[in-house]
Amino acid sequence: MTKKKLLLMMCGVSLLTALVVLAIMLPFVLKEEPQQTAVEEPVQKDTAIHDGKDYAVVNLSVCNLRETPNFTAEMSTQALMGMPVKVLAFDTWYQVQTPDDYTGWVHPVGIWRMTKAEYDAWNKADKVTVTKHFGTVYAEANDASATVSDVVAGDRLKLTGKKGSFYQVEFPDGRTGFVSDKVAQPINEWRKALKQDAASLIETAYTMMGFPYMWAGTSSKGMDCSGYIRNIYYMHDMIIPRDASQMVKVGQHIEIAPDYSNIEPGDLIFFGRKATPERKEGVSHVGMYLGNGRFIHSQGNVHVSSLLPDDELFDEMNLNRLLYAVRILPYINKEAGLNTTDKNPYYN
Repeated sequence: MTKKKLLLMMCGVSLLTALVVLAIMLPFVLKEEPQQTAVEEPVQKDTAIHDGKDYAVVNLSVCNLRETPNFTAEMSTQALMGMPVKVLAFDTWYQVQTPDDYTGWVHPVGIWRMTKAEYDAWNKADKVTVTKHFGTVYAEANDASATVSDVVAGDRLKLTGKKGSFYQVEFPDGRTGFVSDKVAQPINEWRKALKQDAASLIETAYTMMGFPYMWAGTSSKGMDCSGYIRNIYYMHDMIIPRDASQMVKVGQHIEIAPDYSNIEPGDLIFFGRKATPERKEGVSHVGMYLGNGRFIHSQGNVHVSSLLPDDELFDEMNLNRLLYAVRILPYINKEAGLNTTDKNPYYN
């Protein structure tokens, strides 16, 4: 082979190799540098109330408030028919605040929203309050007519007239009906006859014996421990803090004597984790003291228990976690968080 041919072959191989390398590298050479992608700020959901209707009145016999706007969310408390509330936000459900300053989310069916003028008019209107634990509002002034709604103790409806033994009433959303005078009473008459002493509260407490325990419940349909106590007071036109851990911060604090001689019937007694050098106490249960070492409370159901080992109703578990007592009645309308509804700003 001549030197000339050999040189030509070598050039051809070199050229072929160069083309192969170029084919492999070309996509990488031509590839653009990555562009910086702008990070989008999350869109803040507008939950404000824009239509001026940031007041409302509860429109169900018992309205469930939940921790988040969802039926599967944990229930936080309840509100009763006719109860005025403030509307704080909207996110498919409404976030509301109750007269005891508790907040939660309610389904739109649970409340009837109002302007401030409509809300004030509702508060000023004559009303009846339901005085029995359970009742019915009927379409006509007889109990054989169609049901408009159920009602429970503490519910309030606008009073528009009377027909025979039935009061004609109006719901917050404008529905009308009739409720028996055996079940409800005009609020002004009710207040005149109402007693707010310890013996009367205890009498009311006994009317709920056997009623079921329900977490976050505050009505005759079911109550947790503090909801039970709150319901007793509300049936006597008084509003107290919602939770046991809040109740201990009002009224008169009492360190319980070993023989229970310094606590009185009607005092609230509290239970929970006792304080240690490492951690604070934790209040988790409340009952109403009846005297002679006995108390009534909602735990499983409403029942009476005793702190005395020789009593047939002895409750060893709760004795072992007994903390202290609080006396509330003398401080109604004299201390923040303790008032009658006619003094509560939500009702005025």
